[in-house]
Amino acid sequence: MKTKDFNYDLPERLIAQTPLKVRTDSKLMVVDRTHDDITHTVFNQLHTYLKKDDLLILNDTSVIPARLIGEKEETKAIIEVLFLSQKADDVWECLVKKAKKIKVGTMISFGEGKLKLECIAVKEEGLRDFKLHYEGIFYEILDELGEMPLPPYIHEKLEEQGRYQTVYNKHKGSAAAPTAGLHFTKEYLAYIQSLGVEIRYVTLHVGLGTFRPVSVEDVTNHKMHEEYYTVTQETAEAINRAKKENRRVIAVGTTSLRTLETVAIKKGIVEAKSGLSDLFVYPGFDFKIVDGLLTNFHLPESTLLMLVSAFASKQIIMDAYQEAINENYRFFSFGDAMFLTHKKSR
Repeated sequence: MKTKDFNYDLPERLIAQTPLKVRTDSKLMVVDRTHDDITHTVFNQLHTYLKKDDLLILNDTSVIPARLIGEKEETKAIIEVLFLSQKADDVWECLVKKAKKIKVGTMISFGEGKLKLECIAVKEEGLRDFKLHYEGIFYEILDELGEMPLPPYIHEKLEEQGRYQTVYNKHKGSAAAPTAGLHFTKEYLAYIQSLGVEIRYVTLHVGLGTFRPVSVEDVTNHKMHEEYYTVTQETAEAINRAKKENRRVIAVGTTSLRTLETVAIKKGIVEAKSGLSDLFVYPGFDFKIVDGLLTNFHLPESTLLMLVSAFASKQIIMDAYQEAINENYRFFSFGDAMFLTHKKSR
C-alpha cells in the first residue's frame, strides 16, 4: 500500500482560509459507505441523518496558544517553538524550527524572560524536550506570549481566536483543533440532544501524531507519534451500553475515532483508560466500536485521509472527494464536513 495512492489534486481556491460566520452553515456531504450514495446538504441538517438513541462521541480537548517566537539566549537567534505535549511537571515536548541550533543545555527566552525553555533532550525530526522556567501560572503566561497554532496552509489572520476551538472544549493541551467539532454550536448540540441523541465526551490532545505528514513510501512503515487521551468510566459505560443495545456509536472527528478504537478491548466493548495512543488506522483496520464518522476533508497523503479510507473504502472516499471538488466544497480545518454512515441505519 503506497502513500502516493492517497494523493489527489485540490485547487488551492478550495482550501478554506477563514471560518464561516455561522458554524452550522458549512456544507455537509452524507456518504452511504455501503452503497456509495452521496447526498449534499447543510450541516444544520445533520440531525435528520441521526437516529434517536444514537451515541455521539466528541473530543473535548482545548487548543492552547502553542506557537511561540523567542530567541536563543547565547546568540539571540530567532527560534520558533510549537508546544506538543506535557511529559512531566514543567517538562514539554516541542517541535522546533531550525532545530539543529538547539542542543542539550540551550536556553530559549520568551517575553523578555517571562518564560525560558532549557533543552534537556534532543529527539528526531525537530523534536526536543524542554524544562520550563517561569514564575506564576504557566497557562496564563502561554495565553500572553503564545499564538494559536494554525496550520501552515492557512494564510489569513484569524480574527476570533475562539473560532479555532470547539464550543465544548474543556481540557487544555492540544496543538491543533479537532476540526470536525468546529461546526457545532451549543444550541445545535442541545437541539440534537432534545431529539434523543446521547452525547458523551472523550479527550485526545491533538499533536504531531495527527498532523505529521507521511514521509515513507509504504504506508505500513509509517509510525504515529503518541498523543495523550482519556476515556472516563462514564463514557465507557455509555459506549458499552449503546453497543449492547445495538445503537450506533458515532465519532465526531478522527481523533474521537482513534481514541475509541484505542481503548477497545474486543468487538463492542471499551474500557475506561488514560494513556498515550499511537494507533495508526489505514485500510484493512478492524473497527471494533465506531459505526459512523463525522469528519472534515483532509490533506492528500495524510494519515487522516488514510483513516477515512479505512472506514469506508479508498474508492468511495476518492470518489466522494472528487465530487466535493466538483461541488466547490471547502477543504481542511475551516472547511466543510462529511458524514459517513450506513444506508440501512438512516
